[in-house]
Amino acid sequence: MNNIAYIDWQNLHLGTSAENWKIDYKKFRIYLKDKFQIEEAYYFIWFISEEEQDLYSKLQKAWFIVVFREHSSELKWKKKWNVDVDVVFEIMKRIIDEKDFDKIVLVTWDWDYIKLVNYLIQKWLLEKILFPGRKYSSLYNKIKKQYWMNLWLKEIKQKIAYYDYKKRVKKEVS
Repeated sequence: MNNIAYIDWQNLHLGTSAENWKIDYKKFRIYLKDKFQIEEAYYFIWFISEEEQDLYSKLQKAWFIVVFREHSSELKWKKKWNVDVDVVFEIMKRIIDEKDFDKIVLVTWDWDYIKLVNYLIQKWLLEKILFPGRKYSSLYNKIKKQYWMNLWLKEIKQKIAYYDYKKRVKKEVS
């Protein structure tokens, strides 16, 4: 199988933050590869900033293809910069222009993707939609459970969560 993942950074970040945990990018990428046969994983993020260079480096080292949303740097904190349209556009472009994959895994929780999700199900192109937190749009309750999964479930979270071992050692020493 040759599956592709599309990840909405804002949804992933807000979903895991609401549950008080963080993703370990390398573990998450390996999980996607092992569980869903993901060959390419696109990580859509909404800004470019020198302060965030460490995040970009971590994502690239974990084998994610980082896609930035274009914007004016003056507007960075004045506007919500979600990437929903970019994700939908790139998926549809891939379906129309290349169709060089089997299925799609989408990581998000908001309702903006429901039309896309329904289309992908209808065309047999959706492998899973992964919800990063307990909260997700109720519109997804209308689709069959076989198409979605919660990343915050204990057995999954243990495989992909980030643990700061340095902090743990400091606490144990204290």
